[in-house]
Amino acid sequence: MKILVTGSGGMIGRKLVERLVQDKTLGGAPIEALTLVDVVDSPIPSGAPKNTKPIAADFSEKGVANTLIQDRPDVIFHLAAIVSGDAEANFEKGYRINFNGTWALLEAIRQEGEKNPYKPRFVFASTLAVFGPPFPDAIPDSFAPTPSTSYGTQKAMTELLLADYSRKGYLDGVGVRLPTICIRPGKPNKAASSFFSGILREPLNGQEAPLPVSDDVRHWFASPRAAVSFFITAATIDTASLGVRRSMTMPGVSATVGEEIEALRKAAGDKAVALIKRVDDPFVAKIVQGWAGRFDPKLATSMGFRAEKNFDEIIKVYQEDEMNP
Repeated sequence: MKILVTGSGGMIGRKLVERLVQDKTLGGAPIEALTLVDVVDSPIPSGAPKNTKPIAADFSEKGVANTLIQDRPDVIFHLAAIVSGDAEANFEKGYRINFNGTWALLEAIRQEGEKNPYKPRFVFASTLAVFGPPFPDAIPDSFAPTPSTSYGTQKAMTELLLADYSRKGYLDGVGVRLPTICIRPGKPNKAASSFFSGILREPLNGQEAPLPVSDDVRHWFASPRAAVSFFITAATIDTASLGVRRSMTMPGVSATVGEEIEALRKAAGDKAVALIKRVDDPFVAKIVQGWAGRFDPKLATSMGFRAEKNFDEIIKVYQEDEMNP
């Protein structure tokens, strides 16, 4: 089996590649080759297949997508994107990468299949930002995507393409609507949701962390470990039961910022909580207002997708995977 991973230099991309190398198989088939694509160099884990090659390239640039598909990978994990805050602040860049670049990748697959039959499994990293207010108490699978940000719009448009290209038989697509991934290791990024990780990660490591929203803000979360499992499951499920709807909301933990803080208090004490500093950030606060806090992901759960049950578990995953690996 040949696998292509875009965004392989990112946090989730690296963890996904490590998991693939560790498992050595996907869906029972041996992994014989990995192609790792990002604008930065992608690390190659020890034990990777001999036919593993990193490619430093912008997949949205003309001709790059066709080059990536020439080897006809059996499974494509498409994680490459710019994050929510960056997409909102840089309109043209967001559409060029998050939408036009992905469309070019889908077109490259279709064109390759016209030369000789080819139908890969295409796993797309989507987002809960495809939904916009007003929200019900818990958003069901049937809730219509009405995004309120450019990032959410770009992802929702791609979900429609994914469904149409799957319907036409050009590929076998699965869209994975990720919860906010928490706790992300490393440094804060340009995602508007970055503070959700920061108010836990920094205090756990003895550092101050800014909090730009109130304690009653509710959101939907899963750990990086759960996110990797989402992608593995999406690559191996029987898609016949999905029908025309190819994108699914992933399971997660619904929690308020206050509940996050209490979980931190339980794990690391009042001294850690005192490192959280209230700040005013209208840009982030406005974006967060357009996000839902509770979902009812019956379809994904019925198909075997699993996440943590509470924030105590999410903090434990971070401590095991990042603080005491």
